[in-house]
Amino acid sequence: WQVDRTEVIRTCINPIFSKLFTVDFYFEEVQRLRFEVHDISSNHNGLKEADFLGGMECTLGQIVSQRKLSKSLLKHGNTAGKSSITVIAEELSGNDDYVELSFSARKLDDKDFFSKSDPFLEIFRMNDDATQQLVHRTEVVMNNLNPAWKTFKVSVNSLCSGDQDRRLKCIVWDWDSNGKHDFIGEFSSTFKEMRGAMEGRQVQWECINPKYKAKKKNYKNSGIVILNQCKIHKMHSFLDYIMGGCQIQFTVAIDFTASNGDPRNSCSLHYIHPYQPNEYLKALVAVGEICQDYDSDKMFPAFGFGARIPPEYKVSHDFAINFNEDNPECAGIQGVVEAYQSCLPKLQLYGPTNIAPIIQKVAKSASEETNTKEASQYFILLILTDGVITDMADTREAIVHASHLPMSVIIVGVGNADFSDMQMLDGDDGILRSPKGEPVLRDIVQFVPFRNFKHASPAALAKSVLAEVPNQVVDYYNGKGIKPKCVSEYESSRTLAP
Repeated sequence: WQVDRTEVIRTCINPIFSKLFTVDFYFEEVQRLRFEVHDISSNHNGLKEADFLGGMECTLGQIVSQRKLSKSLLKHGNTAGKSSITVIAEELSGNDDYVELSFSARKLDDKDFFSKSDPFLEIFRMNDDATQQLVHRTEVVMNNLNPAWKTFKVSVNSLCSGDQDRRLKCIVWDWDSNGKHDFIGEFSSTFKEMRGAMEGRQVQWECINPKYKAKKKNYKNSGIVILNQCKIHKMHSFLDYIMGGCQIQFTVAIDFTASNGDPRNSCSLHYIHPYQPNEYLKALVAVGEICQDYDSDKMFPAFGFGARIPPEYKVSHDFAINFNEDNPECAGIQGVVEAYQSCLPKLQLYGPTNIAPIIQKVAKSASEETNTKEASQYFILLILTDGVITDMADTREAIVHASHLPMSVIIVGVGNADFSDMQMLDGDDGILRSPKGEPVLRDIVQFVPFRNFKHASPAALAKSVLAEVPNQVVDYYNGKGIKPKCVSEYESSRTLAP
């Protein structure tokens, strides 16, 4: 279906269209897009009589990960002419920035009989429907006409709904123990004005009591309120990191334990059916198809565990399925599928089901990445397993360690085993701890039993498996105070352009 169309640009062979298309972005889905360019005859704007100049198909993930995507326009019959189309992406929403504000006042009116006023300040945001919403109330400073209130933090969204020119109403009260606080005065401002208190400058307002102003001839004000500092803390979004050049490094680990059944037997979970992929392949392709758009070299390390491998037939829990330990990478998801199919006849399925070694292997790469101190690679480990984990204590230890690194672990349970242990690793039901009691720093494990998706589309499985990844990426980098690698031009203009 057609999302939208641009304006018509007359008599021009290198048009730049001003129309913006707004599309919702979902990392966990493959969002296919088609762009078509038509030449419209001079007296008509209808597409029926227009000449088709060419079309281009891609995924939204490709545009986002490259930020600027240029491709040839293909005519009917997929022939490429000389024309090309360039699509540029920028993120519109997602302003989670927050502000730190530090207010004080001087010479406030004294409202108390036996002592000085006990002032506090309230800030309200004026909404479009003329209602007002309390954004922040400071603490009360007792017995002081020159109070300095504590610094406080508030998100840009709640302060002004992301609109710097929205009116903010500020009221100073004298606190009373009976709850009937006395009005000292008020003033109005905007976030734009408050931003004047950056880099060591101050902004001041006269605090006005309208009643006194109307009555008293030489009334000046009821005190001065001062904003001593305004600091803006940028919260970067998943797209900021991806568009800044962060690559998703995708690694696959496949369970080759004997409980899967003999691959030559059609009941085996590893049975290679001539026309239908088994559950291992279905899960691998569903998740891999999405991750590959965010990985520029499209090379995926693929490992196996729980089998005896040639030539000595020793049990291994982290062998390369292409049997090349120096380079376990396969070209594209298709390369992983082929390596999987060709290694199966050479293995002896064995056991036990130990997954800590493979988590540690990817964690080693992720910890080397932390030395760069920049957001360039985030690791996703997809573990496909049919059974109960045998090295639970080591696995918990490995996950707690990995939670400090730029990585996430996705476990897809294949077959009909009892997966209750897996639910424990997925910290949704409570905090996962190592055997020594150390808690995970962040929840990095997502467990999904494939049987829940047997009759659903691959997209539904991918959605369930990958939905938490963007937040895990953001939590890691924001938590470490790591900014996106190259802050794009659009991002600096996106939220708080002066």
